Amino acid sequence: MKLVVATNNRHKLEEIQAFLSPSIQLLTLADIGCTEELPETGRTLEANSLQKTKYLADYYQVDCFGDDTGLEITALQGEPGVDSAFYSGSRDAQANMQKVLTQLQGVTDRSARFRTVITLIIQEEIYQFEGIVEGTILEAPQGEHGFGYDPIFVPEGYDRSFAQMSVAEKNAINHRTRAVAKMVEFLNQ
Repeated sequence: MKLVVATNNRHKLEEIQAFLSPSIQLLTLADIGCTEELPETGRTLEANSLQKTKYLADYYQVDCFGDDTGLEITALQGEPGVDSAFYSGSRDAQANMQKVLTQLQGVTDRSARFRTVITLIIQEEIYQFEGIVEGTILEAPQGEHGFGYDPIFVPEGYDRSFAQMSVAEKNAINHRTRAVAKMVEFLNQ
């Protein structure tokens, strides 16, 4: 089976590929000649995931999936959420982290969760899968690995940030892995 992944993010592609059966061949946007920016104007993770995936299915007639991920912080009423990638007004991961840390100064409830929603479209049928990992926000970045908010997020049951974990360790427990696992289980049925 060939599936197009609705992303230009190499980190996402690597994380997802590690969990798929070899019988499922992932194709990139470049593989199908898609050079345009995929639409992401929804105000929820579900809407953005669907919008990107439906665009590919409609314009390229391919089976595909796309995801959207957000960091949802309790004390910030779910922000940055759907705006996680541009929370500071740019794609600058350091600036996005700093904005979160500034907003949480003096806040005791640092509970948060990473949430991924994957939309899969196969033969024009639409399916959605969600993965969540609960955790807390640190007071300062820790670790050198990962990307995005990984240096300030500690998953529940751990004493290290995602950025302090190896790729394999993080991939075993993260939100995207959980959503992909649900999708893979569905595909294997």
